[in-house]
Amino acid sequence: MQERLKQKLSVLPNQPGCYLMKGRNGTIIYVGKAKNLRNRVRSYFTGSHDGKTQRLVLEIQDFEYIVTSSDLEALVLEMNLIKKHDPRYNVMLKDDKSYPYIKITNEKHPRLITTRNVKKGSGKYFGPYPNAYAANETKKLLDRIYPLRKCKTLPDRVCLYYHMGQCLAPCVYDVTEEQNRKMVEGIVRFLNGGHQEVKKDLKAKMEKAAEELEFERAQELRDQIRHIESVMEQQKMVHTDQKDRDVFGYHVDKGWMCVQVFFVRQGKLIERDVSLFPVYGDAEEEFLSFIGQFYLQKNHIMPKEIFVPKHVERELLEKLLKVPVSQPQRGKKKDLVNLATKNAKIALSEKFELIQRDEERTINAVENLGDQLGIATPHRIEAFDNSNIQGTNPVSAMVVFTDGKPDKKQYRKYKIKTVEGPDDYASMREVTRRRYTRVLKEDLPLPDLIIIDGGKGQISAAVDVLENELGLSVPVCGLVKDEKHNTAQLMMGDPPKIVPLSRKSQEFYLLQRIQDEVHRFAITFHRQVREKGMIQSSLDSIPGIGEKRRKALLRHFGSFKRIKEASVSELRDANIPQSIAENIVSYFTDQEKQKEE
Repeated sequence: MQERLKQKLSVLPNQPGCYLMKGRNGTIIYVGKAKNLRNRVRSYFTGSHDGKTQRLVLEIQDFEYIVTSSDLEALVLEMNLIKKHDPRYNVMLKDDKSYPYIKITNEKHPRLITTRNVKKGSGKYFGPYPNAYAANETKKLLDRIYPLRKCKTLPDRVCLYYHMGQCLAPCVYDVTEEQNRKMVEGIVRFLNGGHQEVKKDLKAKMEKAAEELEFERAQELRDQIRHIESVMEQQKMVHTDQKDRDVFGYHVDKGWMCVQVFFVRQGKLIERDVSLFPVYGDAEEEFLSFIGQFYLQKNHIMPKEIFVPKHVERELLEKLLKVPVSQPQRGKKKDLVNLATKNAKIALSEKFELIQRDEERTINAVENLGDQLGIATPHRIEAFDNSNIQGTNPVSAMVVFTDGKPDKKQYRKYKIKTVEGPDDYASMREVTRRRYTRVLKEDLPLPDLIIIDGGKGQISAAVDVLENELGLSVPVCGLVKDEKHNTAQLMMGDPPKIVPLSRKSQEFYLLQRIQDEVHRFAITFHRQVREKGMIQSSLDSIPGIGEKRRKALLRHFGSFKRIKEASVSELRDANIPQSIAENIVSYFTDQEKQKEE
């Protein structure tokens, strides 16, 4: 251990706080919290650890710490630091998992929609639902009973929903604030467990309609009742008090944690969330951090109550989340927590072998690649690919792989600005200069390895910019493809030479994945740029079409192809004046004739 680290460890305080572990170039690689900073931080540098923690420890070059006045402050600070620095060893909630909700919007004439994007203050949310189908079926049911407006932008005439009795058409008719309020209250009551009461009201109306010989109306009400029964009453009750709860259970084994969350809504278990991740600190504190991130960073709607296992700091969670947190000791409530914990244990034992094998294979591939290239383990790899068709719309793309896995938030796209014609070397120089000038200016982390899609010329162009213009010393290698456009050879050095790699090795498979991913990303970007240019050049050539109308047409029709195929009357439906609609049809008709000639 470095002497400087020993000195810093010796003066750590016996107080709560957060610690930030740093790797090469001062990059923050892990953030943790502790009740006692001295004990926790020193534990990383003493005793034996499992493979994952040992890899973390070997990378630590320095650390910082922040003392807090309480465990709660430490927990909140830890979440903020993770969100700010996104350390690669804090992997708990880096996925994009989200669940569907039903939302009543905050508008003069509210709408009922399904969404996965929760924005606080923008409306009332109900859920989560097990899947989009369940949410949409519930919404369809409510649309039949409560005819709120459907259109995002109010049209100038009634639509089909009005004729189906599912909208009061505020676009044409006066719909009072009181009418909207009553419908919203009915939906809220329904979604908060009052569907039995709504069903009872509908049944009374159905019987009255039948008595008055309004059989069509009675049949419509009967269908609504059946929909309620099929959509809302198909699940087994797990608790009788109808309270909305989230029930947490967790299990730890061999340095990994599995957390299971049961979503109980209106007394029914509707869905579960499963998360597996490595742990580098105290299991209970990692579990607390998970729950904090689960709600405060993932924007999950807070339930009325949360159940957690014993030995968890219930009071701390209550202060953080501001909802009741319980640790049931007996009966069905305790059984529910035990069930979540049991599921966590089963999921971890089932997945553990596969996860461990996949992680070891990926890490080994990264380490072996470093050995083959004669460099330190390339934890962060940045790869580039250029794309153009005969020099038109030249673009470049960069992908990032961290510890052998794609880190899509770090991907970047570049439109080539200074190069005319198909000149890959000049394009490589431009994008290298732009990328790493920004890295230096913004003090971003440098990669451990740069991979270029190309051979000697592209490698030399990138190395020249890095070393002679920017004063950087970052290893650069190139991937050469064969005549079938498959990864064939790895080149590196000055002058570049072939690095022999077995095509059956894990490191070769890793390079293939990287090359395929950067090529896919570059091609997709090039296609978008090319299509946008075609749309702009075509539509802008038509008299009467400017930027505003071009965007309106694309919004209305959804694609350039549908605009080309549209008739004058269809264009008029998009609020295009008659004369301009005729110009559009005439323009594309003439284009087709020219192709035939």
